[in-house]
Amino acid sequence: MHLVVTGGCGFIGSNFIRQVLASRPGWRITNVDKLTYAGNQASLSDVAANPAYKFFKSDICDRALMAEIFSGNPDAVVHFAAESHVDRSILGPEVFVQTNVMGTQVLLEVARGAKVGRFVHVSTDEVYGSLGPTGLFTETTPLAPNSPYSASKAGSDMLVSAYHHTFGMDTLITRCSNNYGPYQFPEKLIPLLVTNLMDGKQIPIYGDGKNVRDWLHVDDHCSGILLALEKGKAGEAYNIGGNNERPNIDIAMKLLALLGKDDSSIKYVEDRLGHDRRYAIDASKIRRELGWKPRHDFESGIAATVEWYKANEKWWRPLKKG
Repeated sequence: MHLVVTGGCGFIGSNFIRQVLASRPGWRITNVDKLTYAGNQASLSDVAANPAYKFFKSDICDRALMAEIFSGNPDAVVHFAAESHVDRSILGPEVFVQTNVMGTQVLLEVARGAKVGRFVHVSTDEVYGSLGPTGLFTETTPLAPNSPYSASKAGSDMLVSAYHHTFGMDTLITRCSNNYGPYQFPEKLIPLLVTNLMDGKQIPIYGDGKNVRDWLHVDDHCSGILLALEKGKAGEAYNIGGNNERPNIDIAMKLLALLGKDDSSIKYVEDRLGHDRRYAIDASKIRRELGWKPRHDFESGIAATVEWYKANEKWWRPLKKG
């Protein structure tokens, strides 16, 4: 199997590449990443010399360059590349539309021309909008995005589905809940709080801290994507969730305990514009149809994540300074 992985120097993409190279001997990976602020080659320094791994610094919106890369006849594409931070999408929506929508369209068209066997599009539960106090997102939940980021991802989801229905491409979509684990850029909630606490700084919590998210270890997410790639049904969407709903303030309190701090380290800040109140995923379809199940429980997973950031300051400190 020869895979093109887009955005492979990002948080989830780098963990996916590492998992594939470790678990699928004989597979080859071509990693395409623009190396924006969130793309970091250091996240894959341990596999850079692997002969089964090749890296191209490339923008997925550059159709000519993508066509050149795809001339290597890949068997499948796993598409992670995206602008993904909601706060940044509020400050500057245009780049999110350009990368997430137009970039995905370029990839689909190039993959169609190259007759790529399968196109896996990695999306997010945020495309479903916000839940009330009860209920779960299923694959049939109507898309109702509320931020420029989630709207751009919903647009890319629709393009992927359209290329399946119009052109007969073998595409599928995965939608995940909030990920945590190693190599996550420190603007995201868990690494931001961990690294601030390690430096003796206060940790910012939006609003009343009661916005609820479902948390999924990145390794479990990657195993679900790999299963979808190998066994998923063309044209389908698969939700991948951790069945671990927690308010943001509970996450903060857990990290305070793990790092020996008290709640004087918490600083409540003005809530984010349009902040969705609750996300929660029903992952029963991928469990039932593909046999996926998570290996990490949250208590051990979050403790191991904290220890990873403690042991890898050389990785995250340059990113925070930047």
